[in-house]
Amino acid sequence: MAKILLENYCFPENLVGMQEAIQQAISSGEILHISDRKTLAAVLTAGVQGALNDPRLTVSYEPNYVPITPPALQSLPTEQLIRLIRNTVKLEVMDNNVGYLRIDRIIGQETVEKLGRLLHDNIWKKVAHTSAMIFDLRFSTAGEISGVPYIISFFSDSEPLLHIDTIYERPTNTTKELWTMSNLLGERYGKRKELIVLISKRTTGAAEALAYILKHLKRAVIVGERSAGGSIKVEKFKVGDSGFYITVPVARSVNPVTGQSWEVTGVSPSVSVNPKEGIAKAKSLIAIRKSIPKAVKRVSDIIKQFYVFKDKIPALLNHLGKTDFSTVVSEEDLAAKLNYELQFVFEDPRLNIKTLQGSSNKEEELDATPTTHSIDVNLNDPLFKLEILSGNIGYLRFDRFPTSTILIELEDRIIETVWRPVKDTENLIIDLRYNTGGSTEALPILLSYMFDFSSDTHLFSIYDSIRNTTVDFHTLRNISGPSYGSRKGVYVLTSYYTAEAGEEFAYLMQSLHRGTVVGEITSGMLLHSKTFQVEETSLGITIPVINFIDIHGECWLGGGVVPDAIVLAEEAFERAHEIIVFHKDIPALVQEAGDLLKTHYIVPEVADKVSRLLQSKLKEGFYRSVVDFESLASQLTADLQEISGDHRLHIFNCETEPESLRNLPKIPSPEEVGFIIDALFKVDVLSGNIGYLRFDRMEDVKILRAIGPQLVKVVWNKLVSTDVLIIDLRYNTGGYSTAIPLLCTYFFDPQPLKHLYTIFDRSKTNATKVTTLPEVLGQRYGSQKDIYILTSHITGSAAEAFARTMKDLKRATVIGEPTIGGALSSGTYQIGNNILYASIPNQAVLSAVTGKAWSVSGVEPHVVAQASDALNVAQKVIGTKLQKIKSGKYFHHGDENVFLMLCLFVCSTNLTVEADSVDKPPCRRRVQLRRISRNPKQSKMPQALLLLASLLIFSNVAHCDFSPTLIVDMAKILMDNYCSPEKLAGMEEAIDAASSNTEILSISDPANLASVLTDGVQKTIFDSRVQVTYEPGFVPVAPPAMPDIPPEHLAEMIKGTVKAEVLDGNIGYLKIQHIIGEETAQKVGPILLEYIWDKLLPTSAMILDFRSAVTGELSGIPYIVSYYTDPEPLIHIDSVYDRTSDVTIELWSMPTLLGKRYGTSKTLIVLTSKNTLGIAEDVAYCLKNLKRATIVGENTAGGSIKINKIKVGDTDFYVSVPVAKSINPITGKSWEITGVAPDVEVAAEDALDAAIAIIKLRAEIPGLVQAAAALVADNYAFPSIGKDVAEKLGAAAASREYSLISTKEELRAKLSADLLKLSGDKCLKATRNVPTLPPQNLPPEMFIELIKVSFHTDIFENNIGYLRFDMFGDFEHAAKIIAEYVWNKVVDTDALIIDLRNNVGGSTASIAGFSSYFFDDDKQIMLDNVYDRPSNTTTDLLTRLQLTGRRYGSKKSVIVLTSGTTTGAAEEFVFIMKRLGRAMIIGETTRGGCHPPENFRVGESSIFLSIPIRHSDTAHGPSWEGAGIAPHLPVPADAALDTAKGIFNKHLSDQK
Repeated sequence: MAKILLENYCFPENLVGMQEAIQQAISSGEILHISDRKTLAAVLTAGVQGALNDPRLTVSYEPNYVPITPPALQSLPTEQLIRLIRNTVKLEVMDNNVGYLRIDRIIGQETVEKLGRLLHDNIWKKVAHTSAMIFDLRFSTAGEISGVPYIISFFSDSEPLLHIDTIYERPTNTTKELWTMSNLLGERYGKRKELIVLISKRTTGAAEALAYILKHLKRAVIVGERSAGGSIKVEKFKVGDSGFYITVPVARSVNPVTGQSWEVTGVSPSVSVNPKEGIAKAKSLIAIRKSIPKAVKRVSDIIKQFYVFKDKIPALLNHLGKTDFSTVVSEEDLAAKLNYELQFVFEDPRLNIKTLQGSSNKEEELDATPTTHSIDVNLNDPLFKLEILSGNIGYLRFDRFPTSTILIELEDRIIETVWRPVKDTENLIIDLRYNTGGSTEALPILLSYMFDFSSDTHLFSIYDSIRNTTVDFHTLRNISGPSYGSRKGVYVLTSYYTAEAGEEFAYLMQSLHRGTVVGEITSGMLLHSKTFQVEETSLGITIPVINFIDIHGECWLGGGVVPDAIVLAEEAFERAHEIIVFHKDIPALVQEAGDLLKTHYIVPEVADKVSRLLQSKLKEGFYRSVVDFESLASQLTADLQEISGDHRLHIFNCETEPESLRNLPKIPSPEEVGFIIDALFKVDVLSGNIGYLRFDRMEDVKILRAIGPQLVKVVWNKLVSTDVLIIDLRYNTGGYSTAIPLLCTYFFDPQPLKHLYTIFDRSKTNATKVTTLPEVLGQRYGSQKDIYILTSHITGSAAEAFARTMKDLKRATVIGEPTIGGALSSGTYQIGNNILYASIPNQAVLSAVTGKAWSVSGVEPHVVAQASDALNVAQKVIGTKLQKIKSGKYFHHGDENVFLMLCLFVCSTNLTVEADSVDKPPCRRRVQLRRISRNPKQSKMPQALLLLASLLIFSNVAHCDFSPTLIVDMAKILMDNYCSPEKLAGMEEAIDAASSNTEILSISDPANLASVLTDGVQKTIFDSRVQVTYEPGFVPVAPPAMPDIPPEHLAEMIKGTVKAEVLDGNIGYLKIQHIIGEETAQKVGPILLEYIWDKLLPTSAMILDFRSAVTGELSGIPYIVSYYTDPEPLIHIDSVYDRTSDVTIELWSMPTLLGKRYGTSKTLIVLTSKNTLGIAEDVAYCLKNLKRATIVGENTAGGSIKINKIKVGDTDFYVSVPVAKSINPITGKSWEITGVAPDVEVAAEDALDAAIAIIKLRAEIPGLVQAAAALVADNYAFPSIGKDVAEKLGAAAASREYSLISTKEELRAKLSADLLKLSGDKCLKATRNVPTLPPQNLPPEMFIELIKVSFHTDIFENNIGYLRFDMFGDFEHAAKIIAEYVWNKVVDTDALIIDLRNNVGGSTASIAGFSSYFFDDDKQIMLDNVYDRPSNTTTDLLTRLQLTGRRYGSKKSVIVLTSGTTTGAAEEFVFIMKRLGRAMIIGETTRGGCHPPENFRVGESSIFLSIPIRHSDTAHGPSWEGAGIAPHLPVPADAALDTAKGIFNKHLSDQK
């Protein structure tokens, strides 16, 4: 039985390890003990089906079975054939010219050719003229695969021909490709007309192939249920003479589009319905799909005619024209697809398409602007309600904007009742909290009263796309009555209910800087849009037809107006009073800030300019948006920095007096000294006696002196004896500048005192010269040893000044990032008698070297490096310099700049050679030669100097007996032969300069000298292949020519050096130790084919073992690579530059070969080890970068294409030099020196097992990816997206994107990346299945403790409750415990903060219940609609009428805190509370997760897909999934709690 499977089963790669498994089963004895033959057959069937996951494999015991071979159809008489076809084919032309063709048996190509004219005249001709077709395969259970191309061709165009299927037949080991036919009898149906294919669970065999091909060519929509999952060809084999038979699928189909097959799994329908309803569903689909082009055209016409952003229309229409709608099967799909594509081009939430339930064909206006709703005005019920409040504050409320007609009719009355009484008030509160909109026409009239009548102020503009007009609105001059003027304060109150014209008024008061908006974010209902019915569909497109443009040219895209002061609506009135009081102080504060600037700022003319412009901005209303000291400080800072260009100017608010205004820091007590030293200083002595000192703050000099003795003992004495010192200021943000002279003093000599810098103080108008100190505690470091200072972009203030001083005086090398650019000294000054302070640079620092003022832009380092790498770079620079100095005293004092350049070169150069590329079209030649000329004028010296220096270092020691020309001769050999001459640029000039050196080599032992020279050269040019040896007896040996050897002896030699076998699972194994050249290959080619290649060619995958390959010939590279590539196009494999001939050889794949190619579709694994060397490395590197092979094993040796051993003059010294180099045309790099890195790194001895495991995995991958695609299509929460993702995922697998995956981890990562890229949903991903922990039956007391630690509660000042929990669970089963131990602690508070910043989601089961606590029990409220994909149902989420414990109710204020971590169920709660206006959201936009996803196993593998199967209500636009929820008040997450407490404290304390 095993032999039958191995020779006939169509998936031989799945049989890896089968023989061992059979032997193990036989050895166990269990099978052989079964006495009943039919039971044995059943057991064997279950075993083989389970092992191979193939239900088509069956074992049966049939002692009397007689095989019956049915006659071939083509052999039947014509009359019998006609009767058969009539019985299996039905056709009809239905209403609306829809053709119906049912075929119950797919006839083969020979039968078609025999009956062609008859079939055409009696069947095809009757349906070919129809406008759409239903192709019914529900009852098709038999047929021949050769008929499939014939049928497919009728539904495709004649050109180009399409590759539709590939059939592999195992017994003959042949593969046949099926293509569409270029010539047919009769006209084609083509690919334009609609085609619906009906299938059922009975559909099997050739009919399945037909449906699968049409589906993945996107030529048909498949309707019905999943097909049977049959086979191309199944045969029944007798097992010896036992009476047992095994049924085996001997052929398989591989679709060229998906790379997968319909066999076993069946064909999944595009639209799932009961097969009995298939025809009715097909008719409705045809009607829908016929309407798609018209619907898209109508949508495009509406956009073209009405969309307000005219400049975006061409891109939108162009994108729609290119969009593929082949997956759309319903109007809902079409709406979702159109929305996705439109928003992809240009995000405009107002542009939306949806289905209109019960709509007519008339255009329905939703949010047109301006509106002209009439208002029934009762003169006894005033339109405007006015009250004069204490403090001479006017209060004006109106709940609807009237039309301009009504305003004119009531003008006199409004003047008398509103504008005259309010004229003399100091401030005006306009209450729009209950204003639901009205007419936009009223806006210019009402706004005109807010400005002086004499002014002509531009208020706003409206662009109307329907009329194609832009109207500018200005203040009106012809209105009567007194204006309120433009100077007095206006405060607009808003709420969540403020809508339409009310929102526009609030928005304009903000943008015109005329008023301060206080309250809640408005409703965001004003979209300036119209909804148009898409003709002949139930779709409606809502399109913005008006752009509302403010004076800054900004267009309002909808969304609510965000107040300047965000508070709850019921607290807005009180908050407005507070802001009015605060605004009275702003003019004086702005004036005081300007005065401080003029008094103290270092540049007087800039200070005068800033002060004037601050007053100008104040008069223009720019400070009306300021509502507290924090926002005032922010606005002042922004204005100061914008006007002056000086980022050091800063205004801040501080509840306590800033440290800089207090007395100098307190001198620490003795017991505090140790703590301060440990906290401030980090000290170490690195390898090479390099001192390292880090301190993150510049303390005041008095503190340093106070802790001085202990500081010297604990810190300084560890460093003072080091050879070099690194001072790390990367994390030092500054401090006191008084410490700078003391620190600098340690790095200069006592006399003369060193001038460090000069300080000019604006306040005192004097200049102070700062120098080093005459005396310090402890020993000085002195002025001779090197100092390196590390900096970063946060190094500032006094730390920055220290670094700049040391750099200016050339006392230190600065390495790292440019510093922040702060001031050496900024004075801090209180503004008035409040908590506002100004930080003003009041000193200019003059350089001791140039006398010019220091720049404010920061310190530029000598060596720019990332802060994280700065210490590394410093150590490399130090190491290189010390090595050079100790070796030959090569650099002298004063040569620091030259040395630094060379050190930088050594530290930063990665000596990877980039070859010149040649743009030359491939030609049909195997080898191309190109001569490369050298340019002798190039004289880039650094590398040549380094190379020669490394040699001369060892020649400058003393005298010895060797020739003084030895070094120069060696250098010339390198110059003339080394394969990378660009590394040696300038060597000739360097040799000339060195030839005058008369010192002679001193090392007496020649072998030691050779070793020293080898080490020097290798380290200098970073090439371990260059070697110097001393070999007095060396005799060069030339390789012998290949002798004429009889074929039979050649065969034996090849068998001894090349190992070839077929492993289990039809895996070829080829071990090569020497790669032969082209000449040898021509001689032994036929023998290679006979004994090796023909044996391996039929295998399903191949392992090429190079672990012991250490020799080879250059010409063998294209020869061996070509067997694993296609004949066309020719591929540029490699370029080899030979230095001695100055020729570049391009290696190309070969167009003709002896024998067949292995091709590019089958898996190829190359095994390597650390011993793999030379030509084998090149082959491996080429195959890897062509993405033709996966490299498994160890990093290779890093050898060379060609190395010559050259004698140095008349000496016995030899230099081994790589004279040729490989430059890969894909990477531009080489494997030489570094070796070939494996794709899968394992020990060499484990590489073969790893390769077999990879091949087995890759055989499973296509099925796994297809299974993953099916899971997404069937279960993803958004069906149209899921279907699109599944299609594209299948296409990705078919395009060989998954062909180089080697581990299941890589497969998971690739699947996750593709799913994220295709869906944009971070929750849709591949994962592992984490088993659910069994429920724990905890004792009551332990369960109570668990609840207590899961929730955190607190009561803050002013009775503000705080509730934090970091995961949602099934709270309801523990409701009583939670109510008693958690909820009862916060339910009686006056306001509540719910902290979800660290909430990572969990179960949504308790969302409705938890949300219900924040609403009253008088009615049920719709919280959300949740759609569930598997059940295709939508569930209404309603508040609960019955709860455990008391409700918090709907009156008390709630704030919810969020962060970028908040996700899943927590987002659903935030979504509900925000949408219903029940809570203010403060913090960061949430993560954009999903409802809890479910895990689905992919096939029988260990890979699972995490798939979101539910989504929230999308009727009003996209929900929170994927996008997150934006807070009302965006603040950093760590500041959210303080912000929330501040909001509540300010209002609750005042209420009390």
